Amino acid sequence: MQRDTKQKRAILKVLTGTRSHPTAEWIYNEVRNEIPNISLGTVYRNLRLMADAGDILELDMCGAVSRFDARRDNHYHFRCERCGEVCDVDEPVHQELDEKVAKVTGFTVSYHKLVFVGLCRECPGTPISKS
Repeated sequence: MQRDTKQKRAILKVLTGTRSHPTAEWIYNEVRNEIPNISLGTVYRNLRLMADAGDILELDMCGAVSRFDARRDNHYHFRCERCGEVCDVDEPVHQELDEKVAKVTGFTVSYHKLVFVGLCRECPGTPISKS
C-alpha cells in the first residue's frame, strides 16, 4: 500500500482538475503553484508510483512523451500527429474486438487500448504521411 503524501495529493488534484492528458512537466509546473519547492524528479517518481498502483493511467503514445490521465476506466484516445494534443474519444469500448482477436490468435485477451491518430480541429491541412 502506498503512503498518502502531500505531493501525491497535489498531483492527483491537478490531474483530476483537467480534461487534458498532461505531460509530467506540465503537471510539475501546475503542482509548483501549491508546492513551490517540489522537484521534477519527485513528480516523475510519484506519477510512476501512482500509475503502477493503478491510481492513474500513463498513456504511452507510441514514442511520444508519456501523458497521464486521472480517468482509469478503459477508454479510447485520439492523438493529433501535428500538435500532439491527446483527448478522450467518447465511443464505447468494443469488447467484441477482444473476443475476435482471442479467437483468431488463440490468445487470452484481457483488454485492448486504442489510440486514433490524425489531425485535431485546430490543426489544418493534410495528415502527416507515414512512409
